[in-house]
Amino acid sequence: MHIRAFHDYPSRRSPVLADNVVATSHPLAAQAGLQMLAKGGNAVDAALAAAITLPLVEPTGNGLGSDAFAILWDGSELHGLNASGRSPAAWSPDRFAGHEKMPFRGWDTVTVPGAVSGWVALSDRFGALPFADLCEPAFRYATDGYTVTPKIAALWKRAETEIADQPGFAQAFLPGGKAPVAGDRFASPDMARTLQLIAETKGAAFYQGELAAKIDAFAKEHGAALRDSDLHDHAPDWCGTLAQPVALGASLHEIPPNGQGIAAQMALGMLAHTDLDGLDVDDPRAMHLQIEAMKLALRDTEHYVADPTSMDHVTAQDLLNPTYLAQRAALITDTAQNFGLGAPKNGGTVNLTAADASGMMVSFIQSNYAGFGSGVVVPGTGISLQNRGAGFSLDPTNQNAVAGGKRPFHTIIPGFLMGPEHPLMSFGVMGGPMQAQGHVQMVHRILMNGQDPQMAIDAPRWRVTEGLGVACESALPIATRDALENMGHQITLEAPNAAFGFGGAQAIWRQDNGSYIAGSDSRKDGAAVGF
Repeated sequence: MHIRAFHDYPSRRSPVLADNVVATSHPLAAQAGLQMLAKGGNAVDAALAAAITLPLVEPTGNGLGSDAFAILWDGSELHGLNASGRSPAAWSPDRFAGHEKMPFRGWDTVTVPGAVSGWVALSDRFGALPFADLCEPAFRYATDGYTVTPKIAALWKRAETEIADQPGFAQAFLPGGKAPVAGDRFASPDMARTLQLIAETKGAAFYQGELAAKIDAFAKEHGAALRDSDLHDHAPDWCGTLAQPVALGASLHEIPPNGQGIAAQMALGMLAHTDLDGLDVDDPRAMHLQIEAMKLALRDTEHYVADPTSMDHVTAQDLLNPTYLAQRAALITDTAQNFGLGAPKNGGTVNLTAADASGMMVSFIQSNYAGFGSGVVVPGTGISLQNRGAGFSLDPTNQNAVAGGKRPFHTIIPGFLMGPEHPLMSFGVMGGPMQAQGHVQMVHRILMNGQDPQMAIDAPRWRVTEGLGVACESALPIATRDALENMGHQITLEAPNAAFGFGGAQAIWRQDNGSYIAGSDSRKDGAAVGF
């Protein structure tokens, strides 16, 4: 990869080149990971220390009650981990009768949190340091406090009106009744105690001990369905990855459903049947083709992607069938379209990445879904519970229809690029429906056009919305916007970070000499660090 002295796009950052690297959406989390590498830990230890720190320093995007996914290269083999939780066993469609769609906040959105189980599973199988060591930075910030960063403060401010009335939230996250502002110090003795229990029991207290009992009691107090038995029955799955050939002998790997990573693979599979490879990376037609392919992929995943145990009519293999992707690609013309659902079978987050000198690379993502998730915080614990149940459908014909003991459709997806002989890039782009779209844009810029990770991250982004709508960052050149509108796209502009709708990317590229090039998104407060 050619590293340019000057980038093509405005940037506050330069790529970081080192033998050991960590890139996260918060600088304190990145430093926590780097501390583990300096202690003799590996990339998994670094990723986990960062992940355990992020609920403290970036509570708006994730918490101790999050779900998580990971893809990692151990030096010889690629592994995929699904640490997302299932719905309470007592849930059924009848519970949501009268709703037009699934609730978005509160107890009736809470599914079993899986992140803690994912931390332990990764540490047990691949970590080099004791699990308790990985919790030390987070415990220190929970006990002594940390200084709130500007972008997190802006997101935290929204919670004052959006979820202040949710059970336990104000007491845990609105000190003095208000969100902290940038520069304020925030500590959480409750989270410190919880982290200590998690560290001492390697997560057992969360799923079958003291913390599980507190979650169960608070759920009963509010008439919620979640029970300690749901927590006890939870286990993460080593699920492997799905691979999709992309270009130059490389393949994009994503976690299989229930996540939306397959949408990025479908879009790239369709784009292989277009003239995209012959176009300049910033050519409006290149953007048009990606937008159209993304619309087709998202339309299908919305209806078909679900807990794999429920994908009994249309499977992941059906969605990635080369013949089907070619058929969908044939629908793309020179004009924007509002596509319908395909027939593949006849009949909202934090992401981080770490890599070490031994060659181990990790792409890790965890999320509460919406900001602070359900808004529910278990008293005395600091555990903010995710709202992943909102990802279910109330359409009984949808493979993602709500049911008990079922994983919902997930937006969070780690990404990984493999070359013919060795890994190329661990990466992610957090941000709800932006994630799969961000994966496509990153792969196109880095793999197919040779941009370094920081340059690709800094480039203006677009995001498919509804119908013919496309939201674009205001940094996109006027001529490009005009060209897209002439093709029929309905363009809306968003100022940088105005709605945080274009996500935040972290990426590490492996060079042929074994060293790395890392980038971190300036749309977030984060950093790429290394030595």
